[in-house]
Amino acid sequence: MTFVRPKIVSNSENQQDWYAMIGAANERDGDAVEMLARALRLIATSWPLLMIARIVLLCQAIGWWQIGGLVPEYDFLLFAGALLAIDACVMIAPRIQGFARLSPNQQLIIAAPFVALSSALFTTSAAAILAGNGFKLMVVTLTPAMLAIAIFGRQRLLSIAYGLGGIIAFVSNIPAISLLAPLLIFAAGVAMVMAVEFRISRHATAHIRRSSLTGDQAKAFLVDLELSGRGWFWETNRAGNIAYLSETLATQLGRKAQDLIGQPFSSLIAPPDPGAAGEGQRTLSFHFTARTAFADLAVQAAGTGGERWWSLSGHPVVTPFGQFLGFRGSGTDLTEMRRSQAEIARLASIDSLTGLANRVQMQTSLEQAISDRRGIINDCTLLLLDLDRFKEVNDTMGHPAGDALLRQVAQRLLRLVGTNGKVGRLGGDEFKIVLPGANDLKDVAKLADDIIHALSLPYSIDGSQVVIGVSIGIAVAPADGNCAETLIRNADLALYAAKADGRGLYRFYAPAMHADAEDRRQLEQDLRQAIAGGELHLEYQPVVCASSERITGFEALIRWNHASRGPISPTTFIPIAEEAGLIGSIGEWVLRTACCEAMHWPEETRIAVNVSPIQFANPAFPSLVMSALANAGLAPGRLELELTEGVFLADDANTDTMFAALKGVGVRLALDDFGTGYSALGYLKTAPFDKIKIDQSFVRGAAIKGSRNGAIVKSIVSLAEALGMETTAEGAETLDELSLIRSLGCSHIQGFVYGRPMPFEATLTLLETNNGYARAEGPKAASRDPRPASLRAVSLSHQGHIYPGRARNISRHGAMIEGLLEVPVGTVFDIEIAKGLTVRGTCRWSREDRMGVEFAEPIEIEQLRADQGRDKGVSDIADFYRDNWRQAS
Repeated sequence: MTFVRPKIVSNSENQQDWYAMIGAANERDGDAVEMLARALRLIATSWPLLMIARIVLLCQAIGWWQIGGLVPEYDFLLFAGALLAIDACVMIAPRIQGFARLSPNQQLIIAAPFVALSSALFTTSAAAILAGNGFKLMVVTLTPAMLAIAIFGRQRLLSIAYGLGGIIAFVSNIPAISLLAPLLIFAAGVAMVMAVEFRISRHATAHIRRSSLTGDQAKAFLVDLELSGRGWFWETNRAGNIAYLSETLATQLGRKAQDLIGQPFSSLIAPPDPGAAGEGQRTLSFHFTARTAFADLAVQAAGTGGERWWSLSGHPVVTPFGQFLGFRGSGTDLTEMRRSQAEIARLASIDSLTGLANRVQMQTSLEQAISDRRGIINDCTLLLLDLDRFKEVNDTMGHPAGDALLRQVAQRLLRLVGTNGKVGRLGGDEFKIVLPGANDLKDVAKLADDIIHALSLPYSIDGSQVVIGVSIGIAVAPADGNCAETLIRNADLALYAAKADGRGLYRFYAPAMHADAEDRRQLEQDLRQAIAGGELHLEYQPVVCASSERITGFEALIRWNHASRGPISPTTFIPIAEEAGLIGSIGEWVLRTACCEAMHWPEETRIAVNVSPIQFANPAFPSLVMSALANAGLAPGRLELELTEGVFLADDANTDTMFAALKGVGVRLALDDFGTGYSALGYLKTAPFDKIKIDQSFVRGAAIKGSRNGAIVKSIVSLAEALGMETTAEGAETLDELSLIRSLGCSHIQGFVYGRPMPFEATLTLLETNNGYARAEGPKAASRDPRPASLRAVSLSHQGHIYPGRARNISRHGAMIEGLLEVPVGTVFDIEIAKGLTVRGTCRWSREDRMGVEFAEPIEIEQLRADQGRDKGVSDIADFYRDNWRQAS
């Protein structure tokens, strides 16, 4: 059995049906309401035709000659006057203000009783006069009724009322005189209602006039507003075409207002840009179509010869009867405000100091470079840069100088990268470079080399020469990460690896770096615990007079014996301490401990303590030195502070002031690792050094036939003698090296040939055993291949593990490698010396963090030199020192 679901008719549908049946209008439909109002006015205008038709038909039926006999009768005159009054109401009412204020539907309902009374009075009168002639009565009554229906048209309620009035008159057979009483009562009621409505309307109008502007005032205010340029007005017709436009706006468009009348208002608005965020044109079209009001809608003007923005407000214009006439509104110029907003947005996305993109914009650029709108992963390269030794410059020369340095770094980066990528500053001394698209790794490596070289050149800051460096970490998408967060993390790991390998380097990301970073983090945590738990200790290496072999002093060397890892080299944990901000506390502990223990040595025996550039930059460092000397009771002349060339990176008054303060305390100053720094010898003219320590890379191998290290050592010794300074040759291990160094004129020697670093108790034994003299012990070095003075980062692979290291003095058959502690002799490594150059090597000897490695196959030294683009040849170094010695002499 099939059930048919009944149709549910809503109340609104029933209401619409009733409206259509009686000829009323839907008040939500402005057109229908307006048509009804017009129809009622036409009915009132056409009503006299009905009156004339009644008179003519009635006179014709009675006979024109008999009308005179009816006029004197009282009933005839009374009915004729009442009928005329009712017809007059029908004709005049639509023109009365109070009646016209009513809605057309209300006017229709009020008019219906009047039409019914008019029909009833006329029908009753005709029936009374033509009682004896039914045919004439039918013609006289039906003909006006048909004419009335034609006049009423679609307003069926009036037709029904007219018909009901005539039917009631026939059916009720009420005497004509009895209809006058209800007629008069009804007419009086309608008159009272209209009078009250008129009175209310008049008072309301008077109140509005008293509390509102007059038309002239309002017009004057609007004209003033338009002329001031702060706003303008517009209006459209129902079709959306311009009906009015302020002359102010037309002038902005380079047109006359009258020329724009009739054109679509949408033609003034620029079409929406598919790639832009603005939706003003689309929203405006929606409001025009939906006929809804809108406010403060931002749109871009069309055809203004430049970018111009407007703020539009408008509302639909509707008659009291709901008829839509168009839109009317106002507008203001948003151009300057939009420019201000754009400038604010620009400032929010750039680094105010350097003008580069800031962290937020660089993050957005990286995300866009990695993934497009479709989610497809693209190729791109990320470089993270960290300036080396910037903090020292900032601390010694001040923040304004640091800011000036950062601006110069930014300009150099922009010149190097050009249009190939985007350069940004993350904050502090950190920079980021994003290279979109696929990039050849060789080109990326060359760019990194160029950046390191360019940023390492001297900077001129307030008349002073400043030298810094940079370390770079590189990650490539999608191989090293398919999202911004992963790529940044991996590039950061590569940056840490570059800094750990000696700074001034670049490193590509490798998966093994995760383990290295975790190991570094754990090592930092262990170092903090070691400092707090007193796990660090000092060892001392003797410094011997070259001519008499008397022990003139000891160098304090920090050591860390890790609970689980064993001895950890200072070259491993000191950089970690510097980055973690621990070097200050470690340096103070070393200074105080060394001074206290030196009090147990003979009075002429000195103690040498290494000083970090970070310690040297601390203005309170001289006070710390005096405090350590006073607490220990040590004479200032017995303390020798060893400084590296890094303290001269900021060649300013602060450096000179620190030197003067330290010399004022009375301590000795030694320049450590001379020849491995920045080769700027000008500072030796003014710096009050007492000693120059020749780096061990020039001492080791100096006795080998063909080595030019001896020439370099000779140049340094001559330079020191010319400046009145002592010299100490570090790293002497063989008797041949000892003999050569003595012959070259070095005043002091420090190395394994006279003793390894030893505990404090061992120093007392050494001084007592030989009465303060040292005895040279060691191998007489055999002839071997020349090993040029060099230092380069290498990677060692053993049983799946990768270890970073530094190779010194590489020859064709071997090298000395630092960075791995206590390596068992015979251990085999695969050593990556340079990109594309990997050789297998075997550990032949091991001392602390150094080991000698023999290569399985000889390598080409010339190829290695060509790869090492920034290294100068040994002969160039010797010539350089020789030239500077001549100038100093």
